Amino acid sequence: MNILLLGYGKMGKIIGEIAESRGHAIVGKINIDNRADLEKLDPASIDVAIEFSQPDAAVENISWAISRGIPVVSGTTGWLNRKPEVEALTLEKNTAFFYASNYSIGVNIFFKVNQFLASLMQGQHEYKASIEEIHHTEKKDAPSGTAITLAEGILAELKEVKSWELNQGQTTAADVLPITSKRIDPAPGTHIIRYQSEIDDIEIIHTAHSRKGFALGAVLVAEWIIGRKGIFSMNEFLSF
Repeated sequence: MNILLLGYGKMGKIIGEIAESRGHAIVGKINIDNRADLEKLDPASIDVAIEFSQPDAAVENISWAISRGIPVVSGTTGWLNRKPEVEALTLEKNTAFFYASNYSIGVNIFFKVNQFLASLMQGQHEYKASIEEIHHTEKKDAPSGTAITLAEGILAELKEVKSWELNQGQTTAADVLPITSKRIDPAPGTHIIRYQSEIDDIEIIHTAHSRKGFALGAVLVAEWIIGRKGIFSMNEFLSF
C-alpha cells in the first residue's frame, strides 16, 4: 500500500515507521515547509492519505486528497466546524473519508465505557460531572478532540446537562459540563471523567503511555479503508 503522509510531526513520523514495518511504502511526507511538493506527486500512485497536520491546514490538506479521489484517514482536531464540507466533497468525488478524534483502540473502548457510565448517572442529580485532560505542551487546541468526544458521549445520556465549556477556574452552572485542559510535558494523553458529590466521587481514567497506540490505529484504519466509499468513523471500524 502506498501512503501519503499529510503532516509529518511527531505523530506523522511514528505512523510512517509503523506503516513501513508493516510492509507499506511512504510516497510523500508533507509538512508546512514542503507543501508545494504535493503538486509533484502522482495521485494515481497514492492508495491512501493519512492526515495528522494542524487545525489551520487540515481542510486544505484533506480537500487536496479527496478532490483527487484519494481516500483520507484524518486525526487532526480543532477544525470540525468545516467537517460537513469535507464530507460533501467526499461524496461528490465518490471516495472515502475517515475521521476519529483518537485512533487508539483503548480510547475507543473508553468512549463506550464513558457513555455507559453516563447512562447510569442519568437522574443522579447529587453528582456533578466533569472532564480533565492532560496533553503535551505542543498540542495546539484545547480542549482535546478526545475530550470533546467524551463530552458528547456524556451529553447524549445526561439530559440535565445541556452543553460543555472549557473551564479556566470559573464556577460552571449545573447544566454545563466543565472541561479542564492541562499541558504538561511529556504527557501523550490522559483523560479523566469525574462524578463528584458530597458523599463520594466516581472516576474513570484512560492514560496513554506513548503515541504508538494512536499511530498503529491510524495505520490499521488505512489498511481497512482501501476499496470503501463513504464517510466512516471508529464505530464502523470496530463494529460497535
